[in-house]
Amino acid sequence: MDKALLDIINNFDSLGSDFVVGKRNKIKIIPYNNILLNIKRFKTPIFLNGIIYKFFRKSKAERSYDFAKILKEKGIGTPNPIDFYENKSPLRLLDSYYICEHLQPDFVFKELFNVHIEDLDNILKQFAHFCFKMHENGIEFLDHSPGNTLIKKIDNDKYEFYLVDLNRMKFHKKMDFNTRMKNLDRITPSEAMIKTISFEYAKLYGKSEEETFALMWKYTSEFQEKSNKKSELKKKFGLK
Repeated sequence: MDKALLDIINNFDSLGSDFVVGKRNKIKIIPYNNILLNIKRFKTPIFLNGIIYKFFRKSKAERSYDFAKILKEKGIGTPNPIDFYENKSPLRLLDSYYICEHLQPDFVFKELFNVHIEDLDNILKQFAHFCFKMHENGIEFLDHSPGNTLIKKIDNDKYEFYLVDLNRMKFHKKMDFNTRMKNLDRITPSEAMIKTISFEYAKLYGKSEEETFALMWKYTSEFQEKSNKKSELKKKFGLK
């Protein structure tokens, strides 16, 4: 890592502007060499996990960087990876940082739920093509939720899609139909949106529209039911 980037990491809290401040992680936007960096700081893991991350398993920051490079090699959109950094003690991993170029999207996928967009069907059909390409390359994005796909309009009717929050992925030589449909279970609770996505995916995969929709909607419904039960339990016990 060059000295300028290391200085940014060492002064992370006092530089740039907050982009996301969560309970676990923090993301800041910081200028660097005529671009904007998007730097995600992963919090210090609990003691045992810190030992595991130091000696036996790659950190979330390193996995994010490695996976971003794989996505780029396979032509799958993600913000350009720059580097990663880890603070370690003699015994364990402390905090870690994933650094990529900041990308300003026109939409985040979850924003499609709440506003009227005339071109929505076209966006969803192109999203189906994006997911199909990802699956054809054996990529199972385990955090494939609506907050983790950025959408950028590049022409009147053409869109590009970019994955973020990359530290959880599986890679396959070949993905079967069930795994593909299960991988889309969190993307939207909307039956109408699932219908549009699944019908377009069916054309690409060579399955019937009815079979593709039925399986995608089955997995989506199961996920939503599980998620709703979890939310109800949290409310019941006063958890957020």
